[in-house]
Amino acid sequence: GAVRLRSLVLAMVAVTLATAVPAFAWGPQAHKLADDWAIGTLPPNLRNFFQANRSFILKHANDPEEWTKKDRYERMRHYIYLDKYGMFPYRGLPHSYKAAVRKYGLRHITHNGVLPWQIGEYSLKLTNAFRAKEWKQVQLDSAAVAFYVADAHGPMHTTENYDGQMTGQNGLGRRFGFELVERYSHFFMFRPDSASKLSDPTEHAFQMILESNTWVDQIVLADIVALDGQRGYTDQYFDNFYSRVGSTAMKEISEAAHDIGSYWYSAWLNAGSPELPRQ
Repeated sequence: GAVRLRSLVLAMVAVTLATAVPAFAWGPQAHKLADDWAIGTLPPNLRNFFQANRSFILKHANDPEEWTKKDRYERMRHYIYLDKYGMFPYRGLPHSYKAAVRKYGLRHITHNGVLPWQIGEYSLKLTNAFRAKEWKQVQLDSAAVAFYVADAHGPMHTTENYDGQMTGQNGLGRRFGFELVERYSHFFMFRPDSASKLSDPTEHAFQMILESNTWVDQIVLADIVALDGQRGYTDQYFDNFYSRVGSTAMKEISEAAHDIGSYWYSAWLNAGSPELPRQ
């Protein structure tokens, strides 16, 4: 009886995890744009290495999305429901993973997403790959870090209302992060700043997430206003939506590019700036 009950509870937890989680913050197009522009933020020697491996990195730009199909715990690494921690700027949430788990319990933390800590973890993984001069691993880890960093710049991945499902706006996450970008990215202008050294990768991840979280209300409102007078999500709806939050999408992808470059650069510096292979 007890064993059966436990397996039933575990099955229910698995189902909850599978159903109550956001799909991608950005579509494949946004991730590739961010990675591509990130390469240009790097100092010359590092830029040459990434430029030489550009097609490989872009090909693997959406790897963590694929991992969700095999690893049921992967999805929770792509988001954090900040609204589960009180009011902005969520001062009650410790930025140390151990302290957060101590305060809220492992179940609460994992169920509500671990994105900023995942960025810290992967940043260390990339540093170790650079240090070991495992260049293929460096490329794979660079692509994965980039994915998580871009997700941190997806405003709808910082809220429990990730798809507008709590405000009767189902599909909002996809409309903003996927369809808007697919339709209008050829109008986007990017000017990411040069990559800079990050003193604390996890702390920086929290700053990125807080910054993108400030756009959630605007996106929710823009969707309501854009739909007004439309019969569903027409071309006119998207034009309206774009005129209100297109600049937000552009800004966040551009800042993602700068931050991706900064994580790559910092990992290389923290590894002792190893000499890069000539390719």
